[in-house]
Amino acid sequence: MSVIKRLSGIVQAKTNKLLDKAEDPRETLDLSYQKQLESLQKVRRSVADITTAKKRIELQAGQLKSQADKLQQQARAALAQGNEELAREALSRRAAIGEQLTDYQRQHEQVATQEQKLIETAQRLQTAVDTFRTRKETLKATYTAAEAQTKIGEAVTGISDSITDGGMAMQRAQDKVESMQARAGAMDELLASGALTDLSHPVDDIQAQLDQLSAGSAVDAELAALKAEVTAGSPAGALSQGTTSSADPPAEPSPPQATGGDVTEEQ
Repeated sequence: MSVIKRLSGIVQAKTNKLLDKAEDPRETLDLSYQKQLESLQKVRRSVADITTAKKRIELQAGQLKSQADKLQQQARAALAQGNEELAREALSRRAAIGEQLTDYQRQHEQVATQEQKLIETAQRLQTAVDTFRTRKETLKATYTAAEAQTKIGEAVTGISDSITDGGMAMQRAQDKVESMQARAGAMDELLASGALTDLSHPVDDIQAQLDQLSAGSAVDAELAALKAEVTAGSPAGALSQGTTSSADPPAEPSPPQATGGDVTEEQ
Protein backbone atom coordinates (compact mmCIF):
# COMPACT_ATOMS: atom_id res chain seq x y z
CA MET A 1 0.00 0.00 0.00
CA SER A 2 2.87 2.38 0.83
CA VAL A 3 4.43 1.69 -2.59
CA ILE A 4 1.19 2.64 -4.33
CA LYS A 5 0.94 5.86 -2.31
CA ARG A 6 4.54 6.67 -3.11
CA LEU A 7 3.98 6.08 -6.84
CA SER A 8 0.87 8.21 -6.67
CA GLY A 9 2.83 10.99 -4.97
CA ILE A 10 5.59 10.80 -7.59
CA VAL A 11 3.08 10.94 -10.44
CA GLN A 12 1.30 13.87 -8.82
CA ALA A 13 4.59 15.72 -8.27
CA LYS A 14 5.63 15.17 -11.89
CA THR A 15 2.22 16.27 -13.10
CA ASN A 16 2.30 19.41 -10.96
CA LYS A 17 5.76 20.22 -12.25
CA LEU A 18 4.62 19.86 -15.85
CA LEU A 19 1.54 21.96 -15.15
CA ASP A 20 3.60 24.66 -13.46
CA LYS A 21 5.92 24.72 -16.43
CA ALA A 22 3.06 24.93 -18.92
CA GLU A 23 0.98 27.39 -16.91
CA ASP A 24 1.11 31.07 -17.74
CA PRO A 25 0.12 33.13 -14.66
CA ARG A 26 -1.28 35.88 -16.86
CA GLU A 27 -3.70 33.49 -18.54
CA THR A 28 -4.68 32.02 -15.16
CA LEU A 29 -5.40 35.50 -13.77
CA ASP A 30 -7.47 36.40 -16.82
CA LEU A 31 -9.45 33.18 -16.45
CA SER A 32 -10.10 33.84 -12.77
CA TYR A 33 -11.20 37.39 -13.56
CA GLN A 34 -13.53 36.07 -16.24
CA LYS A 35 -15.13 33.66 -13.75
CA GLN A 36 -15.62 36.49 -11.25
CA LEU A 37 -17.31 38.58 -13.92
CA GLU A 38 -19.61 35.67 -14.70
CA SER A 39 -20.53 35.32 -11.02
CA LEU A 40 -21.16 39.05 -10.77
CA GLN A 41 -23.34 38.85 -13.86
CA LYS A 42 -25.39 36.06 -12.27
CA VAL A 43 -25.95 38.16 -9.15
CA ARG A 44 -27.02 41.08 -11.30
CA ARG A 45 -29.47 38.88 -13.17
CA SER A 46 -30.84 37.71 -9.81
CA VAL A 47 -31.26 41.35 -8.75
CA ALA A 48 -33.04 42.04 -12.01
CA ASP A 49 -35.30 39.00 -11.55
CA ILE A 50 -36.27 39.89 -7.99
CA THR A 51 -36.85 43.48 -8.96
CA THR A 52 -39.12 42.24 -11.73
CA ALA A 53 -41.01 40.07 -9.21
CA LYS A 54 -41.41 43.07 -6.92
CA LYS A 55 -42.76 45.15 -9.76
CA ARG A 56 -45.18 42.36 -10.66
CA ILE A 57 -46.46 42.26 -7.06
CA GLU A 58 -46.85 46.02 -7.11
CA LEU A 59 -48.83 45.85 -10.35
CA GLN A 60 -51.07 43.09 -9.02
CA ALA A 61 -51.59 44.96 -5.77
CA GLY A 62 -52.46 48.07 -7.74
CA GLN A 63 -55.03 46.18 -9.74
CA LEU A 64 -56.59 44.71 -6.57
CA LYS A 65 -56.69 48.14 -5.00
CA SER A 66 -58.49 49.47 -8.04
CA GLN A 67 -61.00 46.64 -7.73
CA ALA A 68 -61.44 47.37 -4.04
CA ASP A 69 -62.08 51.02 -4.78
CA LYS A 70 -64.56 50.08 -7.45
CA LEU A 71 -66.42 47.70 -5.11
CA GLN A 72 -66.49 50.49 -2.53
CA GLN A 73 -68.18 52.78 -5.03
CA GLN A 74 -70.57 50.01 -6.13
CA ALA A 75 -71.56 49.32 -2.50
CA ARG A 76 -72.22 53.04 -2.03
CA ALA A 77 -74.30 53.15 -5.19
CA ALA A 78 -76.29 50.06 -4.13
CA LEU A 79 -77.08 51.65 -0.78
CA ALA A 80 -78.13 54.82 -2.57
CA GLN A 81 -80.61 52.75 -4.54
CA GLY A 82 -81.80 51.00 -1.34
CA ASN A 83 -80.31 47.67 -2.32
CA GLU A 84 -78.60 46.78 0.92
CA GLU A 85 -78.05 43.13 -0.04
CA LEU A 86 -76.08 44.10 -3.13
CA ALA A 87 -74.08 46.60 -1.13
CA ARG A 88 -73.25 43.92 1.41
CA GLU A 89 -72.02 41.59 -1.38
CA ALA A 90 -69.85 44.35 -2.79
CA LEU A 91 -68.34 45.04 0.61
CA SER A 92 -67.73 41.31 1.18
CA ARG A 93 -65.77 41.09 -2.04
CA ARG A 94 -63.89 44.24 -1.12
CA ALA A 95 -62.92 42.62 2.21
CA ALA A 96 -61.54 39.55 0.38
CA ILE A 97 -59.52 41.81 -1.88
CA GLY A 98 -58.22 43.55 1.24
CA GLU A 99 -56.85 40.26 2.53
CA GLN A 100 -55.11 39.64 -0.80
CA LEU A 101 -53.69 43.14 -0.68
CA THR A 102 -52.32 42.42 2.80
CA ASP A 103 -50.70 39.22 1.48
CA TYR A 104 -49.24 41.12 -1.48
CA GLN A 105 -47.89 43.75 0.87
CA ARG A 106 -46.13 41.12 2.94
CA GLN A 107 -44.67 39.48 -0.18
CA HIS A 108 -43.59 42.88 -1.45
CA GLU A 109 -41.70 43.60 1.75
CA GLN A 110 -39.93 40.21 1.61
CA VAL A 111 -38.99 40.66 -2.03
CA ALA A 112 -37.79 44.20 -1.36
CA THR A 113 -35.59 42.91 1.50
CA GLN A 114 -34.12 40.21 -0.74
CA GLU A 115 -33.59 42.76 -3.48
CA GLN A 116 -31.70 45.04 -1.12
CA LYS A 117 -29.50 42.19 0.03
CA LEU A 118 -28.75 41.16 -3.55
CA ILE A 119 -27.94 44.74 -4.47
CA GLU A 120 -25.50 44.99 -1.56
CA THR A 121 -23.99 41.65 -2.54
CA ALA A 122 -23.59 42.82 -6.12
CA GLN A 123 -21.93 46.01 -4.94
CA ARG A 124 -19.47 44.09 -2.75
CA LEU A 125 -18.73 41.71 -5.61
CA GLN A 126 -18.23 44.63 -7.97
CA THR A 127 -15.74 46.19 -5.56
CA ALA A 128 -13.93 42.87 -5.15
CA VAL A 129 -13.85 42.32 -8.92
CA ASP A 130 -12.49 45.82 -9.52
CA THR A 131 -9.79 45.30 -6.88
CA PHE A 132 -8.89 41.93 -8.37
CA ARG A 133 -8.72 43.44 -11.84
CA THR A 134 -6.30 46.13 -10.62
CA ARG A 135 -4.10 43.57 -8.86
CA LYS A 136 -4.34 41.29 -11.89
CA GLU A 137 -3.07 43.94 -14.26
CA THR A 138 -0.30 44.88 -11.83
CA LEU A 139 0.80 41.25 -11.48
CA LYS A 140 0.65 40.73 -15.22
CA ALA A 141 2.82 43.78 -15.81
CA THR A 142 5.27 42.63 -13.12
CA TYR A 143 5.40 39.12 -14.59
CA THR A 144 5.92 40.50 -18.09
CA ALA A 145 8.77 42.71 -16.84
CA ALA A 146 10.36 39.78 -14.99
CA GLU A 147 10.01 37.60 -18.07
CA ALA A 148 11.64 40.28 -20.20
CA GLN A 149 14.50 40.60 -17.71
CA THR A 150 14.95 36.83 -17.74
CA LYS A 151 15.09 36.78 -21.54
CA ILE A 152 17.57 39.66 -21.51
CA GLY A 153 19.71 37.79 -18.98
CA GLU A 154 19.59 34.66 -21.10
CA ALA A 155 20.50 36.69 -24.19
CA VAL A 156 23.40 38.35 -22.37
CA THR A 157 24.57 34.94 -21.16
CA GLY A 158 24.39 33.63 -24.70
CA ILE A 159 26.35 36.63 -25.98
CA SER A 160 28.96 36.12 -23.25
CA ASP A 161 29.26 32.46 -24.18
CA SER A 162 29.57 33.41 -27.85
CA ILE A 163 32.23 35.99 -27.02
CA THR A 164 34.10 33.41 -24.95
CA ASP A 165 33.86 30.83 -27.71
CA GLY A 166 34.88 33.42 -30.28
CA GLY A 167 37.89 34.43 -28.16
CA MET A 168 38.95 30.80 -27.85
CA ALA A 169 38.52 30.28 -31.59
CA MET A 170 40.48 33.45 -32.26
CA GLN A 171 43.26 32.27 -29.94
CA ARG A 172 43.36 28.91 -31.70
CA ALA A 173 43.51 30.67 -35.07
CA GLN A 174 46.32 32.92 -33.80
CA ASP A 175 48.25 29.91 -32.52
CA LYS A 176 47.78 28.14 -35.84
CA VAL A 177 48.93 31.20 -37.78
CA GLU A 178 52.03 31.51 -35.60
CA SER A 179 52.74 27.79 -36.00
CA MET A 180 52.41 28.05 -39.78
CA GLN A 181 54.60 31.15 -39.85
CA ALA A 182 57.26 29.38 -37.78
CA ARG A 183 57.09 26.34 -40.05
CA ALA A 184 57.40 28.53 -43.15
CA GLY A 185 60.41 30.30 -41.63
CA ALA A 186 62.05 26.97 -40.80
CA MET A 187 61.49 25.75 -44.35
CA ASP A 188 63.04 28.93 -45.75
CA GLU A 189 66.11 28.47 -43.52
CA LEU A 190 66.47 24.82 -44.54
CA LEU A 191 66.15 25.72 -48.22
CA ALA A 192 68.71 28.53 -47.83
CA SER A 193 71.18 26.20 -46.11
CA GLY A 194 70.78 23.54 -48.76
CA ALA A 195 69.52 20.94 -46.32
CA LEU A 196 66.34 20.77 -48.42
CA THR A 197 66.02 21.03 -52.16
CA ASP A 198 63.72 23.70 -53.52
CA LEU A 199 61.36 21.70 -55.69
CA SER A 200 60.16 24.88 -57.39
CA HIS A 201 63.48 24.97 -59.39
CA PRO A 202 64.87 22.07 -61.46
CA VAL A 203 67.96 20.27 -60.05
CA ASP A 204 71.20 20.93 -62.07
CA ASP A 205 74.09 18.67 -60.93
CA ILE A 206 76.75 20.49 -63.00
CA GLN A 207 75.70 23.88 -61.62
CA ALA A 208 75.81 22.43 -58.12
CA GLN A 209 79.39 21.14 -58.71
CA LEU A 210 80.47 24.49 -60.12
CA ASP A 211 78.96 26.29 -57.15
CA GLN A 212 80.73 23.91 -54.79
CA LEU A 213 84.05 24.43 -56.64
CA SER A 214 83.67 28.20 -56.49
CA ALA A 215 82.91 27.99 -52.78
CA GLY A 216 86.04 25.77 -52.27
CA SER A 217 88.26 28.20 -54.25
CA ALA A 218 87.04 31.11 -52.18
CA VAL A 219 87.79 29.20 -48.99
CA ASP A 220 91.32 28.28 -50.26
CA ALA A 221 92.05 31.89 -51.18
CA GLU A 222 90.90 33.11 -47.80
CA LEU A 223 93.03 30.42 -46.08
CA ALA A 224 96.15 31.44 -48.06
CA ALA A 225 95.61 35.07 -47.12
CA LEU A 226 95.33 34.15 -43.43
CA LYS A 227 98.56 32.08 -43.69
CA ALA A 228 100.38 35.02 -45.23
CA GLU A 229 99.24 37.30 -42.45
CA VAL A 230 100.31 34.82 -39.79
CA THR A 231 103.76 34.29 -41.44
CA ALA A 232 104.32 38.01 -41.72
CA GLY A 233 103.59 38.53 -38.06
CA SER A 234 106.08 35.80 -36.78
CA PRO A 235 109.88 36.54 -35.94
CA ALA A 236 111.17 34.19 -38.65
CA GLY A 237 109.21 36.04 -41.18
CA ALA A 238 110.64 39.35 -40.02
CA LEU A 239 114.23 38.00 -40.29
CA SER A 240 113.74 36.73 -43.75
CA GLN A 241 112.40 40.12 -44.76
CA GLY A 242 115.50 41.80 -43.24
CA THR A 243 118.07 39.72 -45.21
CA THR A 244 116.39 40.53 -48.46
CA SER A 245 116.63 44.27 -47.77
CA SER A 246 119.18 46.30 -49.91
CA ALA A 247 120.30 48.51 -46.98
CA ASP A 248 122.12 45.75 -45.05
CA PRO A 249 125.86 44.96 -45.91
CA PRO A 250 126.77 41.62 -47.44
CA ALA A 251 127.74 38.84 -45.08
CA GLU A 252 131.49 38.08 -44.72
CA PRO A 253 132.78 34.67 -45.97
CA SER A 254 133.70 32.20 -43.31
CA PRO A 255 137.49 31.14 -43.12
CA PRO A 256 138.40 27.81 -44.72
CA GLN A 257 138.93 24.88 -42.50
CA ALA A 258 142.52 23.40 -42.22
CA THR A 259 143.19 20.00 -43.64
CA GLY A 260 145.21 17.29 -42.06
CA GLY A 261 148.34 17.86 -44.28
CA ASP A 262 148.72 21.48 -43.30
CA VAL A 263 148.75 20.60 -39.64
CA THR A 264 151.65 18.24 -40.11
CA GLU A 265 153.74 20.84 -41.85
CA GLU A 266 153.41 23.41 -39.07
CA GLN A 267 154.54 20.98 -36.55
